[in-house]
Amino acid sequence: MITIAIANQKGGVGKTTTAINIATAMAATGWKTLLVDLDPQGNASTGLGIASNAREFSSYDLLLQEATLAQAAQGTDVPGLDIVPATQDLSGAEVELVGVDDRTARLGQALSERSGYDICFIDCPPSLGLLTLNALGAADTLLVPLQCEFFALEGLSQLLQTVERVQERFNPDLGIIGVVLTMFDRRNRLTDQVADDVRDCLGNLVFEAVIPRNVRLSEAPSHGLPALIYDHACPGSRAYIALARELIGRLPQERKAA
Repeated sequence: MITIAIANQKGGVGKTTTAINIATAMAATGWKTLLVDLDPQGNASTGLGIASNAREFSSYDLLLQEATLAQAAQGTDVPGLDIVPATQDLSGAEVELVGVDDRTARLGQALSERSGYDICFIDCPPSLGLLTLNALGAADTLLVPLQCEFFALEGLSQLLQTVERVQERFNPDLGIIGVVLTMFDRRNRLTDQVADDVRDCLGNLVFEAVIPRNVRLSEAPSHGLPALIYDHACPGSRAYIALARELIGRLPQERKAA
């Protein structure tokens, strides 16, 4: 199983929307896919139709070692896609784990058990706290959603510094599989300028696929559905399908062959 953390400490960049829809797209192409909701808000769980009272075990239980991955993962309405949901209990996990020796390795330990999944995505909270450090410690690589606005560039530099520290202290093999530009609005000149600046800075690390501002992407979670199922023909859905195709092209060849 290859594990990809979807992280950006800045909120409102389309991180959870990306997690839901890229996981759905990968499942649709035949990959047995797991999504771990590591955000106490639980938006990824809600967006996949998992009601709060249906979350018997959660990512909190994984971190506290009160449930195994097999117990915590549950099916969704998307064939081939399971989720480890989040509950509000997760907001207390950072405090509860402070005194634990392996506090940054708990998620990695839980995901290391044989699971039968081909790929796992981790939806991280909009912060660089202990939850995100667990995700970066468990991940093989990182996918960064980046909103096309000026302040997003500052947040990206902070995230890249954090990745370097994680590589030094917890996970030397952590890589960055790519940066995806989100909330792209061609009518806004600043959007084009930010996109150009990011590509000039990061080059081929930036995916060619760009996620547009799209009403259907915003509507879908209220129906408990990924946009790819809610409206598979909308521009946002088509963009995530293109992103999944590009992501598969960047994955290690031996993983794809498996």
